[in-house]
Amino acid sequence: MDGVNNTSPLTFLKGHGTENDFVILPDPDNAVDLPASTVARLCDRRAGIGGDGLLHVVRSAAHPEAKAMADEAEWFMDYRNSDGSIAEMCGNGVRVFAGYLQRAGLVEEGDLAIATRGGVKKAHIAKSGDITVSMGRAVLPQEGVTVEVEGRSWPARNVNMGNPHAVAFVEDLAHAGELRSVPPYSPAAVYPEGVNVEFVVDRGPGHVAMRVYERGSGETRSCGTGACAVAVAAARRDGADPSVTGAPVTYTVDLPGGTLVITELPDGEIEMTGPAVIVAEGVIDPALLAPVETAVA
Repeated sequence: MDGVNNTSPLTFLKGHGTENDFVILPDPDNAVDLPASTVARLCDRRAGIGGDGLLHVVRSAAHPEAKAMADEAEWFMDYRNSDGSIAEMCGNGVRVFAGYLQRAGLVEEGDLAIATRGGVKKAHIAKSGDITVSMGRAVLPQEGVTVEVEGRSWPARNVNMGNPHAVAFVEDLAHAGELRSVPPYSPAAVYPEGVNVEFVVDRGPGHVAMRVYERGSGETRSCGTGACAVAVAAARRDGADPSVTGAPVTYTVDLPGGTLVITELPDGEIEMTGPAVIVAEGVIDPALLAPVETAVA
């Protein structure tokens, strides 16, 4: 896009989905210049607004990366990680994005499509306020790993949701340890680019709880793709495969930040249902959006 000087105050919102939190920046015409340094300052928890990422709300027709999807989805989720890097998708982010669109009067209850760099994602806003997002299909590579923490070890199921997961069923979530660094796993060659590791306990029929180590981030309060991976791994462990039985399988997944409901359909599509909460709205000081001046030695 053609960047503009960010000299006028901009409205922002703050929201979260099971405590995966985001700065929301409405910019329908794609008029705001958002270099990585600016996004990082907005997401800084001490010097900025604070968030796990930024949801840049743009009309698909106004963004060069989304124009081709404009006929399918009016709105484009230009998602940025908290360090300012560009990302394809964020499952919790899509729910919060849809929640913002409804709050702003841009969409109503029911079905809607949202353009992302990972393609057009289907969402449904229920009367209850919960939002369901289609998360795609899981891939189940044959190779698994063994995960080890403080002398205990468990076999972990390999599940790929567009990113890699290793799902280990344990007796107690405390056995996952502090999760400040990636839990050791072997053989390392199964995940050459690293992996998200989920530790899971049973809470009842169709009900599990989890903790997750996200690669590059450590333990997080919520991970949408991780919850999907856990539900698929639990279903297979329990002998359920919707592609074989023709019946959908649903698991309730408790995370530190809240609860998600994951349903795997007979065609393999996985749906994630959970809350989207808008907690604040305000105005950004233009100084926070100003380009960072590089010091000259």
